[in-house]
Amino acid sequence: MADEVDYYELLEVDRSASDEEIAAAYRKAARKYHPDLNPGDESAVEKFKLCAEAFDVLKDKEKREIYDRYGKAGLDRNGAGGGFQNVNDIFGAFGDIFGGAFGGAFGDIFGGSRAGNVMQGADVRCGVTLDLHEAAKGVTKEIRFRRHEVCKNCGGSGAKPGTKPETCKYCGGRGRVQQSTGIFSIQTTCPKCGGRGTVIAEPCSECRGAGLTVREVTREIHIPAGVDSGTRLRVQGEGGRSPNGGPSGDCYVFVQIKKHPFFRREGQDLVCQIPIGYAQAALGAEVEVPTLDGKEKIKIAPGTQNGDVIRLRGRGMPTPRRNMQGDLLIQVYIEVPTKIKPEHEAILRELAKYETKNGALKEQKSFGAKLAQFVKDFFPEKKPRPAEESKEKDNSK
Repeated sequence: MADEVDYYELLEVDRSASDEEIAAAYRKAARKYHPDLNPGDESAVEKFKLCAEAFDVLKDKEKREIYDRYGKAGLDRNGAGGGFQNVNDIFGAFGDIFGGAFGGAFGDIFGGSRAGNVMQGADVRCGVTLDLHEAAKGVTKEIRFRRHEVCKNCGGSGAKPGTKPETCKYCGGRGRVQQSTGIFSIQTTCPKCGGRGTVIAEPCSECRGAGLTVREVTREIHIPAGVDSGTRLRVQGEGGRSPNGGPSGDCYVFVQIKKHPFFRREGQDLVCQIPIGYAQAALGAEVEVPTLDGKEKIKIAPGTQNGDVIRLRGRGMPTPRRNMQGDLLIQVYIEVPTKIKPEHEAILRELAKYETKNGALKEQKSFGAKLAQFVKDFFPEKKPRPAEESKEKDNSK
């Protein structure tokens, strides 16, 4: 299921909130949804990740401006979207906002160890390609991606069947070791077991001690109407599995829209260029044009100019999750034949004579008058010398 949240509502701040207010709101939300206070609650872990994603955007001036103008889709199109692969990424990125002694041990701000060491599965990504009609109506698509699954041979323990992981002697199975710096005591991940609290003496032959194997997965996803290329959809819980019973990661699906033979997309509007003849532009006509619902007849008004646009309101692309629809913009261009038959040429020559004689083309007539005045003002003709003056000069020689 793909969803989207409002970052300001998530952190419970106004859109005009200052950087300090946003940071304070994030600290409050991070404590509320911290995995250590919500063991086994995947929804809390998800909220914890979303709050970090919101803070990552709103603390950055450039990302925040894009989000305020275009929403999450704008961030994705500008390559500013993203998120965090797992909870540990969040600890590393934002531990310092809690300051001082907690900087390198964000996961332990509540005094407990993160050993037990439940790890979240890794997020995965894949792509899906749609045609414009599917993007306009919404569609259910099958997606394929690869993710880590719990190894069936060892049940995820990483140990050879018949054996089991041994308690790490370096940390005593806690997965964390304590270091003292002056009056502060900081816990860090055990360098021997990597935080798992156990070590494997005899690794599983299938997963080589990882507890996970890679497998291709097929799923169906509903894609809402109105998506554009670069849109990112999140399928919750379909990412990599945790090696020790933690929450699964998410699958992020990136949308790509195929090029359409008639329509060019500009936001939620569609633009279609159609050719018309000179006579149709001058006299008006009824022509067939493509729409997302098939062919449709529209009227070309008499005197239509090259490049004029006819707007069909509400016939463009819908806006995802909003009751709004773009427009279909029909842009006309006048086609001038490159080769004409003799009878066609004869008619055009008669037309040209008529237009020149009767001044039928007002813009052309106006241009001609302006051109004559321009030449007169900037390129005056040289006046010939009077005949008598020339004669006197000749006699003086």
